[in-house]
Amino acid sequence: MTPSKTTTTGGITLLEQPDSSVVDMWGEIDVALRSEASAALANALDRDVPVVIDTSKVTFMDSTGIAFLVQFYTIGSEEGLQVSLRNPPTVVTDVLEMLGVIDIFPGLPAHHVEHDEPRHPTAV
Repeated sequence: MTPSKTTTTGGITLLEQPDSSVVDMWGEIDVALRSEASAALANALDRDVPVVIDTSKVTFMDSTGIAFLVQFYTIGSEEGLQVSLRNPPTVVTDVLEMLGVIDIFPGLPAHHVEHDEPRHPTAV
């Protein structure tokens, strides 16, 4: 008998507050959460209030999760909504930075690591 994966390793839910929509993310955010991400995006945009994406409980995020954040920001901005990222852990900011999209979220600490190493003169 092969064990099946029945436990949830992560999730995305929308918490509707009077003055904002909070997208609560926790655990591992990857392609398996695509339908939850789409539902949260659609429902938050329907509310027409600022959106806060809370990633403080995220333990892993791959490029699919980052694509969701970027899509949320892009569509939200096009709809005239303020979209912000709350308390992102380093597992999120490191991937945002690595993919070069950290600057779309104002107020995040961008480390701006230089990817080109300084050239050292060669000894003659």
